Amino acid sequence: MIVVKTREEIELMRESALIVSKTLGMLAKEVKPGVTTKQLDTLAEDFIRAQGALPGFLGLYDCPSTLLTSVNEAVVHGLPTDIPLKEGDIVSIDCGALKNGFYGDHAYTFEIGDVAPETKKLIQVTKESLYVGIREFKTNNRVGDVGFAIQQYCENHGYGVVRELVGHGLGKKMHEDPEMPNYGKRGRGKKFIEGMVVAIEPMINMGTHRIKQLKDGWTIVTLDGKPSVHFEHDVAIIDGNPEILSTFAYVHEALGITSNEEDEFRQKTLVL
Repeated sequence: MIVVKTREEIELMRESALIVSKTLGMLAKEVKPGVTTKQLDTLAEDFIRAQGALPGFLGLYDCPSTLLTSVNEAVVHGLPTDIPLKEGDIVSIDCGALKNGFYGDHAYTFEIGDVAPETKKLIQVTKESLYVGIREFKTNNRVGDVGFAIQQYCENHGYGVVRELVGHGLGKKMHEDPEMPNYGKRGRGKKFIEGMVVAIEPMINMGTHRIKQLKDGWTIVTLDGKPSVHFEHDVAIIDGNPEILSTFAYVHEALGITSNEEDEFRQKTLVL
């Protein structure tokens, strides 16, 4: 069952989402060669608690960490480790926060130093596909419209679109209806209505779309060992159109990136 949010609840969700955004922005300054993902996890937990929120993942489904950190061929759900990041790696950091009874949940893929050009291209296309999908999240469209748009965009670049893992509704629970696959057919699936909030999160592989789970019971990797990229935003339907509740602006500020990619999905100016 889809849980529709009031405007007041959406504003509370925006607050939770922005705590995650600020956490990712803080981590952007720390993600570098020699740093371990366990060190990043500790920083994130301390930062989230300092914002008056709780880590959204820690303890959820018995998750042992605040962050899920997926390096190189890891798609999602990578557990933080003591292995140092190295030059040329990529790491997808997925983070959640719980405040005022509502979850925020989004993700960004970071480059570690000088990354191979073909990996940079995968990152660029996956990030672009996120906004291609968000553009379809509006009243009277359906789940399949978002999935179709993401799938077509990424497959046209020769990439694999993960099937087994999907985006989801978001609210007082981390995972609500509807499921939001990154593949599909136009006009299929549940219809979008005013007040819906979802997490849209393309998970795109350089090679095959096929995946497997590691023995730790969490980490999902590509079957062919090629890199995978993950981006995620929290999005509400307000006045019939998609409104991004999260932001990559804090990450962009930390990394010196100039971007207007979110402007069309924001009704009011975001004050950093």
